[in-house]
Amino acid sequence: MDLQTRKIEFIQEFLKLQSEDVISQLENLLKKKIKTAEEEHFKPMSIEEFNGAIDRSEDDFKNNKFKTSTQLLSKYSR
Repeated sequence: MDLQTRKIEFIQEFLKLQSEDVISQLENLLKKKIKTAEEEHFKPMSIEEFNGAIDRSEDDFKNNKFKTSTQLLSKYSR
């Protein structure tokens, strides 16, 4: 059974539910799974990565590889 068919069957069964408690449990489960998926997608930088980004930023600034806020505002306010 493909995913689309499974979704349709799940929705059909969901629409038949009469229990407020079961619906609440399913809502909570869905919210937790979405939050977990988002957290897994977002992985914080390690200290080494963070320090490397700072070093690259400082090097870019020293080598004039940056845009001023005025330049950015003029570019995006068109």
